[in-house]
Amino acid sequence: MRVAVVGATGNVGTAVVQALHERPEVSSVLGIARRMPDQTAEPYSYADWASIDIGAAVAPAEAIAHLKKAFADVDAVIHLAWLIQPNSKRELLHRVNVEGTRHVALAAAAAGVDTLVVASSVGAYSPSPGLEVRDESWHTGGIPTSHYSVDKAAQEQVLDEFAAEHPEVTVTRLRPALIFSAEAASEIQRYFLGSWMPVQALKAGRPPLLPLPKGLRLQAVHAADVGAAYAAAAVTGAGGAFNICADDVLGVQELADIVGGGKRVRPVEVPPSMVRTAMSAGHLTGLVAADAGWLDMGMNVPLMDNSRAKEELGWQPTRSAADTVAELLDGMIEGAGADSVPMRPRDASRASLPAVVSASGDPARAGDGAAMGSAGAAGSAGAEGTGGPAEAGERISPVVDRELLGLYLADHLTGSAAGVSRIQRMAEANVDTPVFAELSMLADEIRTEQHFLEQIIHDLGLAQRRHRQAAAWAGEKVARLKNNGVLVKRSPMTLVLEVELMRSAVLAKKGGWETLRDNADLLGLDKQVFVDLVENVDRQAAVLDQVHAYARRRAFRTDKETFTPLE
Repeated sequence: MRVAVVGATGNVGTAVVQALHERPEVSSVLGIARRMPDQTAEPYSYADWASIDIGAAVAPAEAIAHLKKAFADVDAVIHLAWLIQPNSKRELLHRVNVEGTRHVALAAAAAGVDTLVVASSVGAYSPSPGLEVRDESWHTGGIPTSHYSVDKAAQEQVLDEFAAEHPEVTVTRLRPALIFSAEAASEIQRYFLGSWMPVQALKAGRPPLLPLPKGLRLQAVHAADVGAAYAAAAVTGAGGAFNICADDVLGVQELADIVGGGKRVRPVEVPPSMVRTAMSAGHLTGLVAADAGWLDMGMNVPLMDNSRAKEELGWQPTRSAADTVAELLDGMIEGAGADSVPMRPRDASRASLPAVVSASGDPARAGDGAAMGSAGAAGSAGAEGTGGPAEAGERISPVVDRELLGLYLADHLTGSAAGVSRIQRMAEANVDTPVFAELSMLADEIRTEQHFLEQIIHDLGLAQRRHRQAAAWAGEKVARLKNNGVLVKRSPMTLVLEVELMRSAVLAKKGGWETLRDNADLLGLDKQVFVDLVENVDRQAAVLDQVHAYARRRAFRTDKETFTPLE
């Protein structure tokens, strides 16, 4: 079989690619996403790849045509793509999530695909807040105050209509519980908690009390188990709906025990209305990424019976919900992730360094001492231990003025801090444009390079002068207050100006890598690393040139929408 996975780089998509690789019936996998992963890293190396927008910034006919072409030699399609953020862009979310599902289904039928497996959710179900367990016959009307749930219910209706119109296609829908894994920890924190939530503080100690909504009960499932369920559905061709969840149900005491990590933590049950008010305020102020609709859904979806999946798919959960949530929490504390943009680790030292491959042939990590010469690589690996930076600093030639070197690298790090903030904002602001994928992948690269420069400064035993980076970060935020002539919506001129600033920043970065390249021997650094990084800057500049070409044609026009799908 050849199986296509739409949305193959996120939490579930990554697990599905791995699970399909392990099925002997599957000979090849086609991964489809807007943003490409590191195709040299597992499990992404197991698949062929295509960048296709299912509806965020292209007209429906174009999306369907691209998908149909990709599905030409495919036996089964697994559709997982779903846009979680931004919460405020309801039209965009519906266009991608509901209409995008329609595009995938129509393309699959047009290409002659036999089986279509779609990611539905426990969130599609109508309210059932008690402890009664429901099977797949429970009504899928959604939770009205949750936009995610409303769209999942609408997606189910699209599938009902499609199945009636195309009986030649086997339509399967999986309705999983909350899907967690260590590798998804940073992604989940960004989407639901936000960067301000101090989850990492749990590494230092656990709280004695844990406030939780009264009556909370939840089901969860490990991403690897969900991946196995999707793979089984694609291979067996079993149609209909399947609940996917672990066998145990977690209440407030079980959740408190998990957070305690072996230490006693007492749950404090808080009225859900109070939690909802606090969550709404946190979301409005930007402290919490998820809106209150997610709480409404969590408190009201039914508990699911997973027996049909066990009987008809031959599926079994291999991890309990408790173990899965504990793994997620540990992953959040450590800042874990994977080698795709959606699953990028919070801890940038875990990310692959763009364009740099280690001596073993694997992608080099931003925090693994990739820049240190062979004589000092062992010392650089001690960055979190003792002696690493001092040993590396001793390898700097005595003819080098360490003060000048420190100032130079600190200045570049300051510029990098502002650049990272700007490019990340550019990507977020343009999620509904054709240039989003390029901006988002570029933002991930530049963020990793910033951490790599921090690591070089650390390994050379130099001061980082963090106050400069903080000032640059704040300055970039203040610069956003320019309205470019438009106060209540995005100005078409903004993207042009921002790209021009980023091109200047990228070229300045190139000068920094060139300087380190030409002084590598004096600094005890690996020259080839910087040769690779210099070449990579040229590619990054070319990406910005393409984005600028898109933006400048729309910069001053009143007769063409800049931020809607291209006609």
